[in-house]
Amino acid sequence: MDFNLDDTQQDLRILAADLLGKEATSERLEAHEKSGLPYDERLWQALSQAELMSVCVPEDAGGAGLGPVELAVVLREVGARAAPVPALATLVSTLALARYGQTVGTSPEPEQPADSVGTVALREPGRALADPPLTTAERDGDGWVLTGRKVGVPYGSEAAYVLVTADEGVFVATGSWTAQPEFASNGEALATVVFDRTPAERLAGPEAVAGLRQLFTAAVAAQASGVLAGALKLTTEYIKSRKQFGRALAEFQAVTVQIADVYIATRALDVAVWSGAWLLANDLPAEEDLAVAAFHVSEAFTALYTCQHLHGGLGLDVTYPLHRYFAHAKHLTHLLGGADAQLDLIGALV
Repeated sequence: MDFNLDDTQQDLRILAADLLGKEATSERLEAHEKSGLPYDERLWQALSQAELMSVCVPEDAGGAGLGPVELAVVLREVGARAAPVPALATLVSTLALARYGQTVGTSPEPEQPADSVGTVALREPGRALADPPLTTAERDGDGWVLTGRKVGVPYGSEAAYVLVTADEGVFVATGSWTAQPEFASNGEALATVVFDRTPAERLAGPEAVAGLRQLFTAAVAAQASGVLAGALKLTTEYIKSRKQFGRALAEFQAVTVQIADVYIATRALDVAVWSGAWLLANDLPAEEDLAVAAFHVSEAFTALYTCQHLHGGLGLDVTYPLHRYFAHAKHLTHLLGGADAQLDLIGALV
């Protein structure tokens, strides 16, 4: 197992980091927060035009044909800037379409513009991410229809297409659905999506449901690793420049111990993320590694408290960038169900 990025992955990381560094400035992010829009459309267009959102689309459909590791590379950079874009849901959905779409003779990519938003509907009301799906799918002539609802669907009101897990497998909803707005801790647009005999096309059978959930878990963990890395960088720069009693905060032993704990949490999450993504990319069993990664996402949220503490009162100021990382970490933790849910899953796997 080699966690070093190859040349293609390095180029992808540099492209994503450079573009986000230029486009996702503090001024732009502040303006977006005041706009009330579900995502930063200008930033989303820039990512799409750079073809970063099509890295997992097959080459014969106009994409780069890359896989889980490359997905993790892009999402880590998105997280490092706490960028308000629907990158996670779109990259997971396109990779799932690439992996499962051709297995049943369907197109690997819906007829949608390059900058359209795709999303993944996994969670049922009151159920954890790892629970079996309750949404039902039944035959309707030569096609399928979906009935049920999913909660916490990212960009469920804005999405051009929705991947849905149901009792009979993984589906693309081809008809209309009802979206009731929800709100995430970081301001991301969520929705409860309701299906009432909604026409759908089946991508794969029930055996693919676990694979789609693993892709989603890997994506959330990758973005969380970027969020924590961004918060660590911001905090490290602050304690180097902030002085107390004539000395930089970084020179105090108690501060160095605490920032070291944040660094350890960052590295632990990184190892789990790359391990899970590498296993998925090589079609090897990844469930245990991804469960560990999901648990470390919750630990990353705890590390954000330390970053806030080291900033003093500034860490709570909504005009200072740290609040974005804190909010994103909280949101990503919620997507995976929290630490207790992951510990239960790890215990069941062991």
